[in-house]
Amino acid sequence: MKRTVTSVCCTLLLLLGGPSLQAAGESYSFGVNPQRNAALTAQYWNPILSYVTRKSGVKLEMKVEKSGQDYSLKVGQGLYDFAYTNHIFNPANAKAGYRVFACPDGDAIRGEIVVTEDSPVHTLEDLAGREVGFPSRAAFVAYVVPLDALTRRGVVVKPVFGGNQEGIMAQLKGGKVVAAGVNSQILRAFAQREKMKYRVVWQSQEFRNLPLVAHPRLPARIVAAVRKALTEMNGDPEGRKILQTSAALVGQTPPFLFKASSDKDYRNQWDFYKTTVVPEFRE
Repeated sequence: MKRTVTSVCCTLLLLLGGPSLQAAGESYSFGVNPQRNAALTAQYWNPILSYVTRKSGVKLEMKVEKSGQDYSLKVGQGLYDFAYTNHIFNPANAKAGYRVFACPDGDAIRGEIVVTEDSPVHTLEDLAGREVGFPSRAAFVAYVVPLDALTRRGVVVKPVFGGNQEGIMAQLKGGKVVAAGVNSQILRAFAQREKMKYRVVWQSQEFRNLPLVAHPRLPARIVAAVRKALTEMNGDPEGRKILQTSAALVGQTPPFLFKASSDKDYRNQWDFYKTTVVPEFRE
């Protein structure tokens, strides 16, 4: 009789959502693309993930690596349960099987090659044989896309890597590299905070901002709970305040919200790797 009552109670807890969708003490890793330094990344994401944990009953723990390259390798190995990344589109990482479930509802991003405002560089050809900075070999719009453009123009440069987006931007500002491949959105926010004046030498097509993805091993109900909490943040006063505070830290512009998404919204990123002329990134 006792076993029957226990079974019924457990079933009711599952049906009603219970205090948590996971076993006591169980948590799910959330790997964040290291676009900024670790401290700023934590300040931005931890309040968001704490909110989602409370609202969804799914405990999320942020994971950040030292470099984009280290992070991309772990994405390819499927080591994160959830991730905020566009590294899943790289053919080397596609086998992990991550699927898009949400994304920030903001402006599209572009790959750009930029120089300081007073630089004598005005064309891609002016960069031939010179040191050009990039976040890492794994960065999509800040390395793969600009390198494709340089390769198509027959311009050979000497790549220098800064570990993350803001790391290489700081090198550009300090004059350590003559130009840098960047994510247009991250650059704008960095330049505003750091009062850096720059000029765009080349710009790519538009790509949707980085998606939030889930590994296929996760139960559908877990992913659905996380998606619901994220996409409803802006409609809740507490959630909206957290989004606004996090955005202010990095100079992010409105709107501050997440929306549901899927792989089909990222078709041009999948397709890019099929047409790139850069040998190391061909499928």
